[in-house]
Formats: sequence, C-alpha cells, structure tokens
Amino acid sequence: MALFRQLDEQMERMLSLFNKDERWLIVINADPDALGSAMALRRIMTRKVQDVAIGQINEVKRPDNLAMIRYLRIPTRKIIPNLAAQYDRFALVDSQPHHHPTFEEYEFSLVIDHHPIVKENPTEAPYVDIRPKYGATCTMLTEYLYNLKIRPAKLLASALMYGIKTDTSDWERDFIDADVAAFKYLSKFSDRSLINRIARSEFHLDWLRFFSRAFYNLRRVGTGGLFAHMGKVENADILVIVADFFTRVHGAAWVVISGVADDHLVGIFRGDGIRRDMGKFANQLMGDRGSAGGHKGAARGEVPLEALNNEDPELYMLKKLGQGKRKMFKRL
Repeated sequence: MALFRQLDEQMERMLSLFNKDERWLIVINADPDALGSAMALRRIMTRKVQDVAIGQINEVKRPDNLAMIRYLRIPTRKIIPNLAAQYDRFALVDSQPHHHPTFEEYEFSLVIDHHPIVKENPTEAPYVDIRPKYGATCTMLTEYLYNLKIRPAKLLASALMYGIKTDTSDWERDFIDADVAAFKYLSKFSDRSLINRIARSEFHLDWLRFFSRAFYNLRRVGTGGLFAHMGKVENADILVIVADFFTRVHGAAWVVISGVADDHLVGIFRGDGIRRDMGKFANQLMGDRGSAGGHKGAARGEVPLEALNNEDPELYMLKKLGQGKRKMFKRL
C-alpha cells in the first residue's frame, strides 16, 4: 500500500509548465506553512527552469519565522517591483489570489493551497491544486516530493515538518490522515533539535506589553466570544500571538483580535471550529471592504484604513461584531 496517493496525472500537468528558458518566482505571505511549501516547490523546480526564487509580500518580523528562515536557510526576499520584473512566471503557495490585494498584481501560472475555496473568488491559473481538507500545504508538497521520488534533505524535511506542526496547531485544528502520514514520513529526515529551537522563539520581549493592552481592552461578545482591539501595532504578527493566547481561555468558543498595522485594519480570528466558521466569519466582517480568508478554526482579514471613510477602526469592528444587537458586549 502506497504511503501517499498517486499524483501521476497532476505531476504530468504541473511539470509541463516548466521551461528551462524561463525564470520563476514563488510568491508567499510568509509563515511556516508557506515557507516550507515554497522551499519544497523550489526543490522540485530546480534544474527544470532557468532560475527559481522565493519572495514574500510581507515584512517578516515574527521571531519564530525569522528563526525558521535563519536555521533552515530559506532563501526568501521581500518582493519589490524591481525584483518581480526579473521573472517570467509566478507561482503561489499556501494562499489564493483573493487572500491579499498584493497577489492581484500577479498573473499566476501555478497555485497550490489548502485553504477553503470561495465560490465568489475562483482561482484561475494553468495549474491549480486546492485541497481544503488538508491541514497544511506542506503536506501537499510532501506528497509531490514523494511522487517525484525526491527524498527531502534535512533542512527541507524540517521546514515541511514545522509547517505541518504550526498549521495544525500541534494537531488541535482540523487535519486528515495525509497530514499524519506526511509528518511521520518527514520525521525520518528532519532535525528535531532545529525544530525545537525554532518553536521556542515565539515572541520578542518587548511584545509583552501588548498582552497588558489586550487584557485591558478585552470584551465578551455574546455567548462564548472574546474581542479586543489593540490600536496601532508595529506588526500584525503581534495580533496573531495575542489571539492564539486567548484561545486557551476556558469557555471561549472564538476570539477576534484586531489592530492597525501598515495603514490597514487587521483582524485575527480564532475559534474551536464548531460553533462558528471563522473563515466565513472573517469574510462577513471584513471581506466587503477588504480581503479575508481562512479555515473554520483560524482566519484573517484586512481592510485599508481609507476604505473605512474616517470611521474609527475599533467602532467599525464593534459594529460588525454586534450586528445591531443590544447588550452584545460586556467588559471583563
């Protein structure tokens, strides 16, 4: 019995895209799953195209992401117009074009992702592989490597394994048998000491003050919801750290943490995946004026401040969360 499902037809279609006369850029919104997936796709494309590189649209400031890039030697760079202009074709992993306004600037030839499909925003490209049931895109790329008989080297295996570990939130979020199989397979080639070193680098010391701000602003929303607006933050990754922390509160079915970063209102959505679908929730709250996407248990939305028409960001979020209901909020 094969460890992973056979992808012969898909492999043939994907490999037919590659041309040794073309230069490819793999575009990502850098997080562990995206970084590991991009590293794997780069390995697949090596020697099949003239050149392949990885470029992220976001500024990487979160310590564990920086540690992952450093220790696993992931050659990613911040995308600027001059960099993008050097490449003929573009690939997108761990995202879909509608997930971020910057992605819409590119015409992608290849898209591989595990986030839910939004009917209103179909992904169109010569090669598209989207599998929403998978816990991580790194699992999908592990299957590609296995089908191509490419044994992942230590750093690549560690990157893929860490991507699966983080996107399943250590198996607390939805996953399938393929995720478990990939994790077990990669464990034979990875370096656990490197993975542990990366996992311990979760946040900067000076980020601790934001937890105090979150506690002060925290509100109950209806039954089982928690919301806090953080005001202006230097990096949206701070909101992710705070949101993940509050998911550990007993009785909290879902959490929304918002703040302003880089002239955008950013909302981080976390939930148990049972009472409320956070991907759909994020789209309801922020998709009409910005972009949003995610899973049942984790999602993110962004709205440009100019789209708020001078409305206070916190009041905007409160109004959206309250949906006109009275006695919806309660200060803690």
